[in-house]
Amino acid sequence: MNLPAPLIQKYNTPTPRYTSYPTVPLWENNLNAANWEELVKKSFQLYGKSEGITLYLHLPFCESLCTYCGCNKRITKNHQVESPYLKAVLSEWEKYLALFGEKPKLAGIHLGGGTPTFFSPESLHHLLSAILKNVEILEHKEFSFEGHPNNTTLEHLSVLGKLGFDRVSYGIQDFDPRVQKAIHRLQPVEKVEEATRNARTTGYTSVNFDLIYGLPHQSLQTLEATFEQVAKLAPDRIAFYSYAHVPSAFPAQRSYESFLPSEQQKRALYEFGKEKLIQMGYAEIGMDHFAQPDDPLCLAKAKGTLHRNFMGYTTSPSTLLIGLGASSISDIHLAYAQNEKSISSYENNLSEGHWPLQKGHRLSEEDLKIKALILELICTGKAYIPEEILDQLPQENLEKLQEMQFEGLLEFTGKSIRVSEMGMALIRTICMQFDLKLIQKSSKQLSFSKAI
Repeated sequence: MNLPAPLIQKYNTPTPRYTSYPTVPLWENNLNAANWEELVKKSFQLYGKSEGITLYLHLPFCESLCTYCGCNKRITKNHQVESPYLKAVLSEWEKYLALFGEKPKLAGIHLGGGTPTFFSPESLHHLLSAILKNVEILEHKEFSFEGHPNNTTLEHLSVLGKLGFDRVSYGIQDFDPRVQKAIHRLQPVEKVEEATRNARTTGYTSVNFDLIYGLPHQSLQTLEATFEQVAKLAPDRIAFYSYAHVPSAFPAQRSYESFLPSEQQKRALYEFGKEKLIQMGYAEIGMDHFAQPDDPLCLAKAKGTLHRNFMGYTTSPSTLLIGLGASSISDIHLAYAQNEKSISSYENNLSEGHWPLQKGHRLSEEDLKIKALILELICTGKAYIPEEILDQLPQENLEKLQEMQFEGLLEFTGKSIRVSEMGMALIRTICMQFDLKLIQKSSKQLSFSKAI
């Protein structure tokens, strides 16, 4: 069901992406290094020993700037930065091992960036083999990495494959040369074909493409051509993201502001792309994610066991997500923590034996209930609303939910909520109605991308 133009105009306002609750700008920074150690130990005993842990490794270097990108990265062609950075990451891992007090079970690893394949295959082997020698790998683990089609070599795939990696995500964004030039992400179709072919011949069971709608110079015609190329390569999963235009945070985005599609045009791009994906046989997982019907994500959604964390949708039930590397975020259920964004500060802290934490948030019982509600909405489109949360919602938000019900976006009984197919396009805005931290904040001067 397409979203009518008046609703697009009405609801296309800055909205959190809800990769966490509370969202990072609203963390209270109410823990220090000693608190963090205490909570990691407690969470490991409560959840990690039985479920295992998941690791996110942030590898922040890129050889060139992609102007659409909102990730924490450093642009350099100097590969001498690899060794000291990996030394720091391994030092941070040793600090966590000391807290666990025993060999942890490992449910998953994800390498993100930046560009993880900026690092040489030898460097990645050094990093990962050092981590894997101190863990017990669970049978149904998920090991994945993000690769740039231009520099993901057959050797990268082979080395990582031998370490247990069988999932790769390629940042495609768009195949149109004019769009690629505007966002400074030039990658010929032939390089994507080669990278995809190499992954499959090396034994990777899942190839994901990241695509973006709302980019400069995109039109229904250019997007159709992009999807024709996607159809030929038939990736197992596709993330079809909304472009987040936040030039106040990322000044390079100002270079193409006059070439961006309008709100209605941008939503038309998504509806067109979604229809193409369904015609190609993909099923919608939620929040701009699609997969082949026999993909584990689809099966988990059907069973009601789909999960979501900072890395996206996952089938892993692991409660403990430990982030290693500059700017990486850890979610240990009881608390969040984010590392220093500055690479030099991150490395210096660890060289001096300190935790490289920049900010954190200890979750209250109320936080945990709202977090569970929002995750349930994002994963299933429906949720029970705890009475103590409902009682705190301002009249304005209750009226907004009733208004959305009248508009056909959801069903709201007062005790439960069910989002309609059309309403899923505004799931972030719907989640925002339960965001007590945002509601209670006196200043609304926060930098979020628009909902659509």
